Amino acid sequence: MPRVLLIEDDASVREGIELGLRRRGHEVRTAPTGEAGLAVIGEFRPDLLLLDLMLPGINGVQVCRQVREAGQLPIIMLTARGDDFDVVVGLEAGADDYIVKPARTEVIEARIRAVLRRIEEPGGRPAVEFHGDLAIDRAGLNVAKAGERVALAPSELKLLLYLTAAPEQVFSRQQLLEHVWEHSYHGDARLVDACVRRLRHKIEDLPGNPRYIQTLRGFGYRFGPL
Repeated sequence: MPRVLLIEDDASVREGIELGLRRRGHEVRTAPTGEAGLAVIGEFRPDLLLLDLMLPGINGVQVCRQVREAGQLPIIMLTARGDDFDVVVGLEAGADDYIVKPARTEVIEARIRAVLRRIEEPGGRPAVEFHGDLAIDRAGLNVAKAGERVALAPSELKLLLYLTAAPEQVFSRQQLLEHVWEHSYHGDARLVDACVRRLRHKIEDLPGNPRYIQTLRGFGYRFGPL
């Protein structure tokens, strides 16, 4: 079972989530502050970070940015409200998904599994695909641009793999939520839009005038080098 690091300052929420996940077999480490959580990441080596957005001292957005700069640890943001500004800031900082508190353990567990699940690619695909100056190693889950490896968060990688599996096909935001984030309900398009913006900044020469990930207003997104 995945090892989970939970950074949450509310003791009752922290204990409730920890107990629920432990009952489901997870190894869980908790921290009440961002500073304490950052201090144990290297030693605990979690598979996923559950991160409260509103923390004393270093807040969740700052923690998210530091973790993302250091590597590709999957991050699910916890927020007490679905406020547009807070959610968008957290997603732009590099979070892969978010959950509005309070949330049932089975909901948290489902989101954890969805974020960590590796995409199963159909057989018969080339080991490395080339799209312009992008090289995508689907088996090794590596992406390079002009020969330089590109560090992608799990959600960014999954989105790129999904879009490039069907070049030129247009996908709605709801389709992407269902297949990339595995959200079966009518989900929040902010997850998709924030991830697209982050991905463009990493693979496009001109993110404001993208070559690879194109927006079709009123329809969604497609991958197709111009």
